Amino acid sequence: MIRILRGLAHKYFSDEEAVILFLILVIGTVLVIWFGAMLAPVIASLIIAFILQGLVTKLVKLGVPEMVAIIGVFLLFLGVLVGVIFGLLPLIWTQVSNLAGETPRIIREMQSYLELLPEEYPQLISADAVNALYQQVSTEVGHMTQWLVSFSLSSIPDLVALLIYVVLVPILVFFFLKDREVLLGSIGRLLPSQRPMMLKIWHEVNLQCANYVRGKSVEILIVGGATYVAFKLLGMPYAALLSLLVGLSVVIPYIGAAVVTIPVAMIGLFAFGWGSHFIWVMVIYGIIQALDGNVLVPVLFSEVNNLHPVAIIVAVLFFGGIWGLWGVFFAIPLATLLKAVFAAWPVKERATPPATEQS
Repeated sequence: MIRILRGLAHKYFSDEEAVILFLILVIGTVLVIWFGAMLAPVIASLIIAFILQGLVTKLVKLGVPEMVAIIGVFLLFLGVLVGVIFGLLPLIWTQVSNLAGETPRIIREMQSYLELLPEEYPQLISADAVNALYQQVSTEVGHMTQWLVSFSLSSIPDLVALLIYVVLVPILVFFFLKDREVLLGSIGRLLPSQRPMMLKIWHEVNLQCANYVRGKSVEILIVGGATYVAFKLLGMPYAALLSLLVGLSVVIPYIGAAVVTIPVAMIGLFAFGWGSHFIWVMVIYGIIQALDGNVLVPVLFSEVNNLHPVAIIVAVLFFGGIWGLWGVFFAIPLATLLKAVFAAWPVKERATPPATEQS
């Protein structure tokens, strides 16, 4: 056993840089898992600054002074933040509350649809199965309604923490943008002077993750905005809530679009019934999804190395289980990081003894 461990250490950890990188990855993972809630404002600010840095760099390349570009991008970020807090969030919360109030009517209509299934398909669906499904759905909806009722009282501490984050995050984002080179230089002085493997991983991850995170943010805005405009023109109820779900669904490839189709179809069905209006809603929704997958994604992610679909699904399940929504959003960048680390990791093969000459 000791000989096997020595062989693995010689093969994968004979390089000093590899040992230091391994320790950095372990310590970083432990810090995020144990102190993630405490460091949430810092982590969120780093992510936002990372996204905004791309726009700052483009403005600098166009001849805009760096400080002017930083201030302009930061003011744009503040404008978007204020618009989300005072415009989008109240609208979303109002529609969620209205949907909770109409839930009993939706359940009654769903029951009337379900009761027709055993009559039309007696060999496939039984009345007992429909009743069991209806009871299960009613129970889950009841729990959700109770959560919405108690949310305003039980979440007061969370709201206070959210207000603190609203103040801290913009301050941290500004300093991360302004002092980016100083902070990176300070971190670089803690690392070995000769670090070709780390630089290779950094350039690969910076390119891939920057393109992915910024592209995904733009994709969420475009898909969500297009869905909101289309649903409003079609008279779809809860357009803001549904467009938010559709926009966020692009975060989870292959799964998000399929999952969010269910609430879109259900609300469209209960609002318009079986008819041409419902068909138009689903056709327009399908066109938006098709344009996203076949036009928008290739344009935004042309420079991103595609991972295998199995690797993407495993990454979403694994990192989502560890870090929740943030883990789902950054599953592909984290998988890209692991791919870059494995590709650049130095492997030292054991020297083979020279072959003996045969007489």
